[in-house]
Amino acid sequence: MSVELGDRFKAVFREHPAAVTLLTALTPRGPVGLTASSLASVAADPPAVSFSVTRATGSAGGILAAPELSIHLLGAQHAATALAFSRSGEERFTAAQGWEWDAEGRPVLPDARARLRCRIIDTLRVADSSLVVAEVLDIVIGPPAPPLVYRDRTFHAFDVAAGVLDPTQPQHR
Repeated sequence: MSVELGDRFKAVFREHPAAVTLLTALTPRGPVGLTASSLASVAADPPAVSFSVTRATGSAGGILAAPELSIHLLGAQHAATALAFSRSGEERFTAAQGWEWDAEGRPVLPDARARLRCRIIDTLRVADSSLVVAEVLDIVIGPPAPPLVYRDRTFHAFDVAAGVLDPTQPQHR
């Protein structure tokens, strides 16, 4: 791909707003997680979603290897947590971020707008990323909150009533 095409591609998707999620999984080494803005619905019966992750190492590798993962759909109040999970070396799964643990020891963010428990059913390698398709095994609906959206390297609260993006705290990644 030419540099010019690559730059235009990045510019287009920088301006494309996307909902923010946290992908988490429990591995033999403990919990792993990362911020993702690529979640999409694939099918309703049976329910399936897709997302992409870059590199199959670190947290992404743990998620790809885990028997199950959770996808937390974030509200505007989670901007700082989303930022922490988007950077290497940041503290994750802290009580201050609101994390709890379910009966199986999986990390749970109880005030997420929703949590999908999933099982990966297919992956497709594309350049340095993996496109993942996952079957949804269970859904927990959380409290209503303005969705957290990522656009132009900034987290925003989506004001559903007004149909507007309002910048949250100035948190860039």
